[in-house]
Amino acid sequence: MKKKIPSSCPSCNSQLQVKILHCNTCGTTVDGLFSLPSIAILSPEDQDFIIEFVIRSGSLKEMANHLKLSYPTVRNMLDDIINKLKSLHNENNN
Repeated sequence: MKKKIPSSCPSCNSQLQVKILHCNTCGTTVDGLFSLPSIAILSPEDQDFIIEFVIRSGSLKEMANHLKLSYPTVRNMLDDIINKLKSLHNENNN
């Protein structure tokens, strides 16, 4: 199983930031505080939904077939993710 980047602190549940980026090819290291992209802060399930949705060219009908769920259920799932992303976007822009 592929490891996912944690987005919240296991100790206090605060949002984590990236401190160091490193290139394994040339050894360059960039040090600073970088925010995680909004999509990385979503749950692994929401991230998987977005990937499958894009692979299926944004077709809710295809997503419903893939997930074996009704179209309205998949639409609600997408709406929930949209609302989470809007909330994260608003938090990051304030």
